[in-house]
Order: sequence, then structure tokens, then C-alpha cells
Amino acid sequence: MTRELSSRIREQAEAIFSEVVGLRRDIHAHPELSYEERRTTALIRDYLVDLGITPEPAMLETGVVALIRGGKSVPGSRLVALRADIDALPLNEENGHGFCSQEPGKMHACGHDMHAAMLLGAANILSSLSDELEGDVLLIFQPAEEKAPGGAKPLLDAGLFDRFKPSVVIGQHCFSTVEAGKVALCKGGFMAAADEFYITVNGQGGHASAPHRAADPVLAAAHIITAVQHLVSRVVPPGESAVVSISSIHGGNAPNVIPRQVTMSGTMRSMNEQVRSLLHEKLRTTVTHVAEGLGVEASLEIMNGYPVLYNDPVVTDQASAICSEYLGEENVLACDPIMTAEDFAYFLQACPGTFWQIGTGTKDQQKENTLHSPVFNPDEKALLAGSGLLAYTAIRFLAGGKG
Repeated sequence: MTRELSSRIREQAEAIFSEVVGLRRDIHAHPELSYEERRTTALIRDYLVDLGITPEPAMLETGVVALIRGGKSVPGSRLVALRADIDALPLNEENGHGFCSQEPGKMHACGHDMHAAMLLGAANILSSLSDELEGDVLLIFQPAEEKAPGGAKPLLDAGLFDRFKPSVVIGQHCFSTVEAGKVALCKGGFMAAADEFYITVNGQGGHASAPHRAADPVLAAAHIITAVQHLVSRVVPPGESAVVSISSIHGGNAPNVIPRQVTMSGTMRSMNEQVRSLLHEKLRTTVTHVAEGLGVEASLEIMNGYPVLYNDPVVTDQASAICSEYLGEENVLACDPIMTAEDFAYFLQACPGTFWQIGTGTKDQQKENTLHSPVFNPDEKALLAGSGLLAYTAIRFLAGGKG
């Protein structure tokens, strides 16, 4: 049964492949930043309507939610949620293909155009098989993944999973480190919690030739930077993954003037909430005490970002087996946790699910062809694998994974 089903879906994915490529290129040529995805939203809505799928009333200003009702759905049947993000990044594209961004300073450099097109392709396949579905499929085209607080949490806050109660939620993300046609999965903590912090050091300015008459915020800032480096090596348990990086520092504008103020900013990444809380506490203590010891004042602002993305181990094992059925065992890989962040984590806090890497790379992948690069250029063969895989995975989870 599963072999027959996977063959049918592969045939359908191949039949609509050129159409999905066209959708991706259209979205890619017209990128829109977080919370501005109006054209993209209209394109998605129109395509779903043409498939006979009626989008739900808007829950946010941008983005689309739609339900595919299964012909064999009965009370108590499963509901599978499939999510794709749709926003672009604020950078100029430097590729030379014929569908480059037509919007200066905006580019789909994170593959969200690919994600949206793959979910549209899956919607096409699932709609053609709707009479056979043993439950319903919720399509989530989510805005604003790239800009905190993101689009996932506002959707949940607006009642998305209160109105629709999925049994499982599935997402995927382009990765150029994985070859097109393959996927990679990770059980448990997969992507990091990511928080931003901003430090302001206030001292007393003065002439650089008489530092004893000043309270030097530059010196204090240097000591703070050095002291912060001990947080990961001497505070976080050795078996835990964490990163604390101060990535910018600004202060002064003349070689002979000690400034009154220095500002710094950075990021903290952690793989569990206990370590995250510990880093927050110890960073505050370190900044305050170092500043006091050097006779200056320092303030710290921490902006909480996305939480740890935790893939449910049972669902991930099921998904791995299902991916193997569709792609072949040799094309399903295990991957390690990574320190980037994703607001799909909020969906996984609300519902069991998993988030995998969909390969977009090639064997001769160029080093600079990576996510968030102005020359990011994913292999479009991934659209074929991704569209069919999402559809097949939804059907298999609706059936409870039964053969």
C-alpha cells in the first residue's frame, strides 16, 4: 500500500513540477519583508482557490491558513498541520539567473520562496486525493519568520491551534549543506533559543592624556567583553551547547578623548531553557559587577527571541521512517543540533511535531552558496522532493503511520 501510494504521489509531483518551479520563481522575483507579504499572500490565496481550497478568514494581516477536508474524515480523525514561512530578507541579490529579485534591498535568501512553493505543490497533490484522506490537513503559510516576535506566536495567540487542533505539525527548511533529494532529521533539541542583548556603559569622559581624571567606559567595555567569555566555558555545563557573542561595540570619535559612553550588542544561543535562564542571570551579574569594579555604570537589556526548537522524538522517528518510504533510506540522514533559531519552535511547544532539513545543495556546492547569502541559489530539484514528501507525510500521519 505504501509503495503504491508513494509511486502515485511521485508521479503527481513530477506532473506539477514545472508549475511549482514557476510559483517559486514568481515569489522569488517579488520578495516581501516580514509583515509586508501582501502580494505573496494574494498569490497563495488565488492558487488555493483555483484548487478548490477555500482559505480561512485572515488571522493576521498577511499569511494564509486553509483546511483540506478529507473525504474519509470522521469525528475524532487526525488533523495534520503543514507549515511554510513566506517572508524575505533585507539584502540585495547578487545572482545572475533570470528571476532575480525585482525589489532592491530585498531577497529570498533563506529559501522561504522554496518553502511556500513546496507547500503549494503539496496542496495541489492533497486536493486531488482529498476523497481518500482519512483526516484533514491544515495548511499554514506563515508570515514574518525572519523578524521577532515572528509570525508563529501571533498566529497561536490569535487562536490557530484552539480552533484547529492538530495531532501533529510538520515543517521543513532548505539547507544547502544537504544534497537535493535528501532530508536530514534530528530528534530532541534541534535549533537554539536565540536572545539579543544590549549593554550600555556610562562613565566620565575626559582627556585621553589624563585617564585618572575620567571613568573610562572603553576600558570597562573591554573587561566586560573578556569577562563574558567565561560564561560558556565556566558557567554552562560542559555537556550543553551554548554561545555568547558580543558582535558590535561603539564608543568615542577622537583619539585623544575618553568618551562618556560605550554601547555593545550581542547574541546568546542555548539548547535548553534551564541553560537559557542561567545565561541571562549570569550575564546580568557579570556586567554589573565588572562595571562597578571599574567605577562606571552599566545597564543590560535582554530581548528574548525564539525558544529552543524541540523535535518530538516519537514523531521524528515516525517521520524518518515515512521519509524513507518516500525518498529511500539512503536519502534520509541524521543531523546534529545547530545554533540557528526558528519560530517554528512555538508550534512545537503547542503540538507534537518535527522540523527537518530539506536538501537544496549540489555535489559541487559553492562555499558562498549558503543561507542568508546574496548568492544563495538552491537547487530547484528540491521542489520536486519537498512537494511530494509533504503530501506523502501528511497522508501517512493521517493514517496513523499504518502500512
